[in-house]
This record gives sequence, structure tokens and C-alpha cells, in this order.
Amino acid sequence: MARMTSEIIARVDDGVGHLTLDRPGALNALGYTMLGEIADVLEEWRVDPTVRLVLLDGAGDRGLCAGGDVRELHASIVAGRQADARRYFRREYAVDAALAELPVPVVTVMDGITMGGGVGLAAHAPVRVVTERSRVAMPETRIGFTPDVGGSWLLARAPGRLGELLALGAVTMDAADAIYAGFADHYVPSELLPVLVADLAALATAGVDPLDVEDVREVVRRHALPAPVSRLVARQAAADEAYAADTVPEIVARLRAAARAGDEQAGAEADELERLSPTAVTVALAAVRSARHLPDLRAALEQEYGLVSWFVDTQPDLVEGVRAQVVDKDRDPSWRPATLAEVDPGLGAEALAYVPAEALWDDALSPRLARRAVEAVVRRFGEDEPTPDELAEAGDDLVVELVQRHDDGSTVVHLADSCGEHFLDGYWPAVRFDAVGDVVEVTVES
Repeated sequence: MARMTSEIIARVDDGVGHLTLDRPGALNALGYTMLGEIADVLEEWRVDPTVRLVLLDGAGDRGLCAGGDVRELHASIVAGRQADARRYFRREYAVDAALAELPVPVVTVMDGITMGGGVGLAAHAPVRVVTERSRVAMPETRIGFTPDVGGSWLLARAPGRLGELLALGAVTMDAADAIYAGFADHYVPSELLPVLVADLAALATAGVDPLDVEDVREVVRRHALPAPVSRLVARQAAADEAYAADTVPEIVARLRAAARAGDEQAGAEADELERLSPTAVTVALAAVRSARHLPDLRAALEQEYGLVSWFVDTQPDLVEGVRAQVVDKDRDPSWRPATLAEVDPGLGAEALAYVPAEALWDDALSPRLARRAVEAVVRRFGEDEPTPDELAEAGDDLVVELVQRHDDGSTVVHLADSCGEHFLDGYWPAVRFDAVGDVVEVTVES
């Protein structure tokens, strides 16, 4: 079975589902249509008993994937189609989660450039391969954005404060760095990749059912070499000292002090942080630190969806960063605000608190939609209880099915949809969420 489109190649041979990103002219950048094609393949393979192992790689000799198609994203936002931009991220994150949660072992080959959206596809798999050509990064702050696609989850779990260093400075890692930072597992020379693929196919046809991920790792280890020593090892202590500061300006101050004491690398890092978007580095810092307290990848993706929606809906730096780095390529962005000193101290918290207009997952009710439903009912009817017909009209198709007034002055609005446990604490003052059977009660306190 094989599926070839203009942007992916998917085939099942000898028990191996081989998914190749096939857009080499754009370094396999992920567009909306391409993500949909990947999603369809993963859904088929998830329930296909002939698929016992999945292998992800990229066409061409430059890399697995340079990231999301930011030109496409830029065009949507400039045209005022923010909803399209948010829809792109929902599809991308759903694909990232689907690949990470496949019921069979997944091997990803990060040969060459693997950045942003490419990391989201590859670095959450159980078996992650890098080569001497690998260049791995979460480069979002270069375009006035924040690490996403589960990148904050990985960065938050890098040793010490390396997550902050890698996120804020959009640092590019080689194979050794990626393994040390927790973005990859095995170093396999690129010349051995064809043999590795053949041996994985032999394992998949060996008849062991189900195929154990440890057996897959053992096959990869037979072709792997010890990775070179990462330069991040030597940088660890300095990073732990400087990047433990509470704010980006304080991090810069510590780096400047280290530079005066003879640490040239610290000076270069400080210079870079002052060149990048002040908004982006501030939010990236907040995102990584918040992600340290999240339970799993899906929770990190949900947090990131709120952050990227905040950038798409409210911030100019994303459009400006893509313009300067990708569209016009003048490499001269005009950030707003222009300096770290101008950033509101509460900006990171503001971004983390942002509630997107739509839920990330199909089975979750967006808190913002719930809020709109509640406010529509309260505005329209005041103290009166609406009739079902009036309620349907007031709800504006927002799944409101019942309103009750209580003697204590509170209003309960039943929403005919289920939302995840993470929504049940409420997102704004005087509103409480409670799961009641198949509905969610939203109580507006008196």
C-alpha cells in the first residue's frame, strides 16, 4: 500500500509504515494541506494491523523539516484571517500528538535541518535518530514568536537551565547537543541509514507481536556510534547561573557580568538576546518555566496553543519577524516594543492567561466560547429565565441548552459539550466550571 501526494510519500512495506515528507524545495516545510495528508495517514496506520513500526524521514539531502510554512502563516495574518492561522496550529498540534501517541514504535530520522515544526514531528517519538548532518533548533524567537509544537515540553526537561538558553537564543544544536539536551537518542552516521532501515524492516517481519520498542532501540543501537561530546556540557554551569535569573533583563545582566569576567560566549549570548524580539524572549522564558509544571505533552501543546493564539491575535512581532527573516529577508526587524526595558513585567503572565477563541482538541469546549455563551445569556435576559427558543437565539449556536437562576443570585448555564478537566477551575473571576454528566455547568456567581 502506498500513498503519494505532491507533499508526502506514505507506504507500508514489510510491516514498516514509511512516511517521507516530500517537499524538498521548501526543505519539507509543513503547510496546512500537507499536515492534513499526514493526519490522514496516521489515522489509517493507527488501526492498521499490518503496520508494526513507523519510520519518519524527509526527502532531499538538506534535512527532515525546516518547520511550519511561515509564509503561509504570514499571509493569513496579514490578510486578517487570524482564524485560519489558529486553525493551522490546531491541525499541526493534532498531528504532533497523533504521531507521539501511535500504538506502535516510531523511529524518526533527523538527518540535516530539523527545526520548529520538524522538531514537533520528530522529537516526541520513542526512538529519535540524529546524524553528523543534524541541525536541530527551536528558532521561534528569531521571528518574534515562542517555542511551540511541544518544544516547551522538551526545553523544560533539558538539563539545568539549558532549556532557557536554547529557547531564548534560538540556539542551533548539532547531533551531540540534541542528544545531551534530550531532543534525540541515537547518533547514526548518515551513510548507515539505508542499512538501519533494512534492519528495521527485518525486525518488523520477524513475527514478534506486538513489536516492542526496546527491540527497536536495540536494532538502532547496533548502528549507532557514541556521540561526540556536546559543547553544551562545557556551557552547563554558566547557563545554570545566568539563566536562573527571574527575568530576561536580569539574565542579560548576569551574562554581561560573566563577559566582563572573561566569558566571551556569555557576551555573545547577551548581544543576541538584545537583538531578538523583546516580547518573544519574555514569553519564551515564561513558557519554558511554566511547562516544567505540566503533566504531559498534550498539556504543553494546550499551553502553547494559548500562547500562539495570543501572538496571532494581538502581537505585531510575529508578522514583522517573518517579514524580515523569510519574506523580505532584510534581516532588519522593527520590534514593538523595541527594547527589553520597555516590556511590561507582567507580559509573560498575560500571554499564559490568554484564552483562544477555539478549543485545541475537538472534544474540548473552549473556555472563551463558554464565556461568550454565559455573557450572551446574562446580557440578554438579566434576571429573567429565557424560553428554549430565546436561549437558542441568545446562545449564538454556542451549545447553550439550559439556564437556571438560583436564590443566591447566581446564574447556572448548562453547556451541551464536555470539556477537559483542565477547564473546570474557571478562567475569569466569579465563574466556576463543574462537570455534571454530559454537560458542563458554568456558574456565574452573584
